[in-house]
This record gives sequence, C-alpha cells and structure tokens, in this order.
Amino acid sequence: MSTPHLPKVAGIDPMVPVSTHTAAPAEDPPFAPGAFIQDRLAGWVSDLTTLHELTERLAATSTLDSALHELLGAGAALVGAGRGLLVLEPADGGGPSRTIGLGLAHAELGHIETVPRSATAYGRFLEGLPDSEGPHASPDILGDTGLDPRCREVATRLGYAASYAQPLATGTAGRLGVAVWLYDEPAEPLERQCHLVGVYARYAAEHLARLRELERARSDVAVIAEELLPGRLPRIPGVRLAARRRAGPSGGGDWYDALPLPDDALGLAVGSVGGSGPTALAATGRVRAGLRAYAVMEGEDPVAVLSDLELLLRLTEPAGAATALFAYCEPDRRTILLAGAGHTPPLVTGEGRTEFVETTVSVPLGMLSCWEAPSVEFTLRPGETVLFYTDGLLRRTGDTMDRAFARLHSAAAGVPKALRQDPGAVADHILRAVLPDGAVRGDGSGNVALLAARFD
Repeated sequence: MSTPHLPKVAGIDPMVPVSTHTAAPAEDPPFAPGAFIQDRLAGWVSDLTTLHELTERLAATSTLDSALHELLGAGAALVGAGRGLLVLEPADGGGPSRTIGLGLAHAELGHIETVPRSATAYGRFLEGLPDSEGPHASPDILGDTGLDPRCREVATRLGYAASYAQPLATGTAGRLGVAVWLYDEPAEPLERQCHLVGVYARYAAEHLARLRELERARSDVAVIAEELLPGRLPRIPGVRLAARRRAGPSGGGDWYDALPLPDDALGLAVGSVGGSGPTALAATGRVRAGLRAYAVMEGEDPVAVLSDLELLLRLTEPAGAATALFAYCEPDRRTILLAGAGHTPPLVTGEGRTEFVETTVSVPLGMLSCWEAPSVEFTLRPGETVLFYTDGLLRRTGDTMDRAFARLHSAAAGVPKALRQDPGAVADHILRAVLPDGAVRGDGSGNVALLAARFD
C-alpha cells in the first residue's frame, strides 16, 4: 500500500524530514520589536506594490477578453499556480459567457467541463448554491476520497493535484464567474496569498462588470448600425452589386445605400456622418432616410438630391456635417451621373483600366448656407466595376491621403482576373489589400463603407 502524500503548502516542501529528537531549549534571543515591525511593514509595502502593479495592468485592458486573460495570469502568479481556467457566466443570463484557460488546451478545458458542477466548489458557485459563496481550496484532489470520482479521474488525466477557486462577483452586478487555479502537486496557497488574490479579485470583478456593460452596449450599437443599412441589395438587370462595411467598437456614421428607381434606373449612395456612437447612428438614419426620399422624387438630378439633403441637414442637424455621394445609374446604357459633397471620388476598375473618376471639389453638407456643385457623367465599359467608398477606407491605412489613394488604386488594379466577374470578390480583395492588420480605431475615423457595382 502506497504511503499517502502530505498536502504541500505553496512555497513549503513537505518532503523535508522533521527530526524526532527533542532539542535542548535554546536561550531566548534578544527581543527586537523594531526589527519585527520593520519586517512586517516591508511585507505590507511589497504586497501593496504588487497589487498596484497588477491592478494597473488590469486597468489598462480595454476589452473583456484581454481583461479575462490578464486576471487569470495575475491570479496564478499571486497563488503560485501554473495553470488555471476562468469561467465568465453572469448570474443575470445576459451574457456574454466565456471559458478561457491558462496552460490548458481547448480539449483539456472540455475534459474539465465533463465534471458535474455539483461535484466542484466552483461549479456550485456558478449554480448559485448557498454553500459556495467564498474561495475554496482543494489541496489534495487525488487523496480526497470524499470527492466525486470524476474529479479525480480528470485531475489524473490532465496532471493536476490541487486547485484553488476564487469567485468573481460585485455588489451591483452579482455573480460574474469564477477563476480556478491548478497545481501540479498537492498544495494550498498561504493565508497571505489568499488575501492578496481576494483583494485583486474584488477589483477585477468591478473592472469586468464595467467592460461587460461596455461590450453589451457595443453589441447593441452594432445591431442598430446594421439595421440602418439595406437588408438586401436590389437586383437590377445589367448590374450586380456588393457591399461591405467595417465599423469601430463605438459604431460610426459611415453608410451605403442602393435603391431601384423608375425606368429601370438605379440609385447608389455612400456617405459619412461626423462622430460616433448612438448620436452618429441616429443622424445616419435621418440622413439616409432623407436621401432615399429625395432620390425617388428627383433621382435623375443628383445635384438636386444633395441640395435637398443639405437643407434637411441644416434644419435637423444644425451642429453636424456630413459627406455624401449620390449616383444615378442607367444599367442598360452603363452610364452614371453623380454628384458629391465633400466625398472621395469613385474608382473604376476593369481589364483595360483602373482610374479615379474626376469629380469637382465640393464641401461637405452642412458647412455652407447653400450647397451646390456640378454633376459628373461617365460611361463604363462592359465588365467594369465602379467602387464607391467612404474616406474611412483611406484613413484607416495610416498613410497620408496621397499614399492611401495610391494604395487603393494599386489594390484595384491588382484584382486577379478570376475575381473580376464577382463584385463581392473584388470588394473583399481590395479590403484585404488596403487595410492594414490591427483593430479599428475607436474615434470613428476607422469606419469603412464600400459599395461595388459591376456592369455587364
């Protein structure tokens, strides 16, 4: 029969032999209260410094995923563990819900999730059972005969022998989730370590609650932004359409539209409203709705459409400005008549040419007491695609405007021949070629709307 192994306190080796002989009483050392107090103060200062550094790093995270990984790694350092997992599962059921691991592969997390929740302290906390409110240590999983056999089976398979679970909750948001750290050998964190990770976890839970609300708000904004765009693009003989949109985390005012007009004509539009967030989205909805109404009434005159839109903007959005481009297309003739207000010029690309359409310089809507600019008409060759885009496509490159235009031109000219039949493939190729890697800027300038129309 094997000799049972003793639990190991983190940082203390239980295998060090203990003498069975009674030592002679030693003389009492001289009492030095000053040194004792200095040691205690030094320990407190060290702990406060550690907590300050960890909370500063956590506060610097701006997304929920990055905060979860930071919390899990910092907690592991505090309790002296090498692996762990964090389950985000808010009590209100409103999401988001996530399970992440530290030093655990996706399949290993799956094995842990096969353990019945009622058999683990962290599972009982997630279920809201009354006997699992605080942190819980399992210092010797393999030697604890009172545990569910499935717990020991999974621990043996994954090679961990002890765990420490720290609930994550706030007074206002309630239960958010739980972090569990795993030890390769029987172990238990010291009381000081438990105190430090408890203080850190309380701060982390408040930070997670704020990021969770922010992520839910961003999700709501994204849904509203999508609802403001066309549910599907119209099907008009002689032309095929595709649209792409990339929005930043706080939403944005970049939009596109396509609507059928009388006499088998087609109206195409792109635009951008200044600002970001709900205010910009509301203004975007009003601008787009106004343009659609004016396009139906007088779409064959793009200058009139934008003039009416400028008047509407001046009356309903007196402090705002917007760029817009409206094109009246006749697919049977492959002609386009357009007018732009402070907007970037369209780009025509095909087998024989790739060039920007020469448009007149004009100011954005809402900048002058009366807006007007001449229209431009051009004709496409069979098989050519015209690209309408917002200036976010250029700004997001991080280059100067001249270099950004050159990059866009190069991307359009480099579309493979096999992709040119599909406007969606052309749009995707250009986005991949033009946009650099990295997140969209949160100030609204990184939002992108792209509308591609291929004429037969």
